[in-house]
Amino acid sequence: MNYRYIGTSGLRVSEIGLGTMTFGTNANKKESFKILDKAYERGINLIDTAEIYPSPVRKELVGISEEYIGEWLQTKPRDSIILASKVAGGANGWFIPPVRHGLTALDSFHIIKAVEGTLKRLNTDYLDLYQIHWSDKTVPIEETLKVLDKLIESGKVRYIGTSNDSAYGLTKANEISKYEKLNRFQSIQNNFSLNNLRFLDELSTVCQKEKISLLAYSPLAGGVLSGKYNDGVYPQDARYSHHIKSDSLREREMAKRFINSKTIEATTRYMDLAKELNISSVTLAIAWTLSFDFVASALTSARVEEQLDDVLTGVDFKMSNETLEAIREIQKEILYPMG
Repeated sequence: MNYRYIGTSGLRVSEIGLGTMTFGTNANKKESFKILDKAYERGINLIDTAEIYPSPVRKELVGISEEYIGEWLQTKPRDSIILASKVAGGANGWFIPPVRHGLTALDSFHIIKAVEGTLKRLNTDYLDLYQIHWSDKTVPIEETLKVLDKLIESGKVRYIGTSNDSAYGLTKANEISKYEKLNRFQSIQNNFSLNNLRFLDELSTVCQKEKISLLAYSPLAGGVLSGKYNDGVYPQDARYSHHIKSDSLREREMAKRFINSKTIEATTRYMDLAKELNISSVTLAIAWTLSFDFVASALTSARVEEQLDDVLTGVDFKMSNETLEAIREIQKEILYPMG
C-alpha cells in the first residue's frame, strides 16, 4: 500500500480508503467485519463513514455503519486508523436527512449534537477527520467553520473537510478561514471517476493551488465501471438495482445519472481497454483516479470482501502515457457521461 498526506495536515492516508455506506444494508455485521479486517490487513488505514450511513438512507438504519465500525475498532490500535465521519448538511437542499427530526443545519447546535452521537457510536474520543456531508444553503459558512474550529481546539476532531462542494464553496470557505484565522478544510470529498470528470473543470485547480486534497468517492462510478450493469442487467443486491425501483424520486434520478446510454458506452470502451492491458476495468478505474496529484485517496465500498481485490490491484498498476492518452480519446468522444 502507498500513502499520501491530506492537504497540509498530519494525516497520512492509504491511497485506497474504505467507504462504509454498505455496512448495515448490503453487508451485515459479520461481512462488514470481514471487509474491515481484509482492508486493515492490506494496509488500508482510512475508514470513512457518516452519521446517516448506511445507504440507501433509512430512518430505522441511521447510525448502524458507525456502530459496526465502533465495535470493530476495539480490536485494533486506535492510532493505527485514520477515522473520518461526516455531519449531515442542511435540510434545505436536495435531501432531508432522517436525523434530528429532519431539521438539520450546519450551525453550532446541530454540529455538536452530531459529533457527540458519532463519537459515541464509534466508541472513540476523537475523529481524525470530520467533514460536512453537503453544504447548508442558509447558515453562513462562517458559523460552520467557527464551531468546527472549536471542535479541533477541544481535541474531539483533528482536522476538518467538506464534501459534495463546489469550487465557489471551497474557495469561499478557504478564504474565510484565512481571514478569520480559523482551521481550514484540508480535504474535499466529491464524486470523481472515469465516468464523472466534473471535478477537473474547476475544483482540481483550487485543490492544486491551495494544497487541499480530494478524497474521491465513487471512483468506480457506483460500481458501473465494473461492467455489472452492462447489457441492461440490474444485478440483485446492487445499489442502483434498488434505486431504480425506489419510491424516492432522488434515488431514481441518481440511478439514471449513473446508468444511461453514455455511461454504459463509456464503460464498455474502458472494459475493452482494460482487456488489452490484461487487467480488470476496476483496476483501470482506480489507477486512473490515483494518477492525479490532488487525490489523496480513492474511497471504495464493498458488499463482500472479495470486491476489494481488483481495487487493491489498482494501487500498483502504473498508468503509461499511452494508456492515459487512450483514456483521453474515449473521454473526448463521450463527453461527460454522467452529465
